[in-house]
Amino acid sequence: MIDRRNLIKHSGAAIAALSAGMTARSLRAFAATAMLPFENGERPLIEYPQKRPMIVLTSRPPQLETPFSVFDANVITPNDAFFVRYHLADVPLSIDPDAFSVEIRGKVDKPMKLSLADIKKMPAVDIVAVNQCSGNSRGFFNPRVAGGQLGNGAMGNARWKGVPLKTILDMAGVQGGARQVTFNGLDGPVTDKTPDFIKALDIDHARDGEVMLAYSMNGADLPVLNGFPLRLVVPGYYGTYWVKHLNEITVIDGVFDGFWMKTAYRIPDNDCNCVEPGTAPKASVPINRFKVRSFITNVADGATLEARTPSTLKGIAFDGGTGIKAVAVSTDGGNTWAQAELGADLGKYSFREWQMPVSLAVGEYDLKVRATSNGGEVQPIQPLWNGAGYLRNVVETVRVKAV
Repeated sequence: MIDRRNLIKHSGAAIAALSAGMTARSLRAFAATAMLPFENGERPLIEYPQKRPMIVLTSRPPQLETPFSVFDANVITPNDAFFVRYHLADVPLSIDPDAFSVEIRGKVDKPMKLSLADIKKMPAVDIVAVNQCSGNSRGFFNPRVAGGQLGNGAMGNARWKGVPLKTILDMAGVQGGARQVTFNGLDGPVTDKTPDFIKALDIDHARDGEVMLAYSMNGADLPVLNGFPLRLVVPGYYGTYWVKHLNEITVIDGVFDGFWMKTAYRIPDNDCNCVEPGTAPKASVPINRFKVRSFITNVADGATLEARTPSTLKGIAFDGGTGIKAVAVSTDGGNTWAQAELGADLGKYSFREWQMPVSLAVGEYDLKVRATSNGGEVQPIQPLWNGAGYLRNVVETVRVKAV
């Protein structure tokens, strides 16, 4: 048997070996591959420690995408299939949970350090919530944009357990005039020219009772590559805010102007958060909540189905925190729509399963799925564009043939 601490050390050695000596190209020499449905979409499939074979975008730092078939198996994404995204290559691979602590400082009455044991003694809450990378689906943008060319697998849905950030901030005593809270983790840059990865939330958001310091994921400790032993969970917001290996929380009386807020992860400041391809926005704001999305999960693009035989289309839908009101499906390219049956409601931040029976005559079909949120947001029929490749939520199309 390997205990938790030895597992971490083992994981670190394996990941470090991959990161130090191998590029995605050399990994391909001994790995199976996945073909994502866009130009230059071939990716190696690699089994990292604590992970099943994952689609590898980069190995230094590790960026691992979930194979899309996982989303059809269960509305909760298993820990060993949950996507991984790092910005900085100095990944903490040997963390002693007994020595770990998180520091709360800045504009507070009582600066403090809390151990993991201290946090686990506090009243816990749990929430089912989607974590989605800001660049999820970037590879489908047309015209293409710079950045990691991800398919649709840089997302996952898990049950997170931990302590509300509000509890921690109230213990420390937030001082009057506080405007934001910043968050930093143990991962870091490999050179002093690279800005550390620090994110910020407005003080009211940080204290809304839903933002969480999570130490458990689907009933188990966080996997090493998903932030062990503690990470920030920001329900409804893109994963850029979900800081891993969280060890510094700072309350400030201004607006944080670090690179990852002021320069990176910005979206056009207009109603659609979009611009005409090839143009730049007049103004921008930090990326924030998810757009409403839906997918067919049990039929792949290019599949062949048995004609005149009843079958069931299945999938998932989610949004940034109002929950899913309805899902509609079209089998004729969007000319007509029928309402799907929604599955169990696991909460307004969770994937919501849906299904609809169909029977197709011989022919070729463009299957489309469109979700409507309880907040009234509906997926657009035509894709919206921005230069960073964020916020894709167009109605997805799966092309099939019935024979």
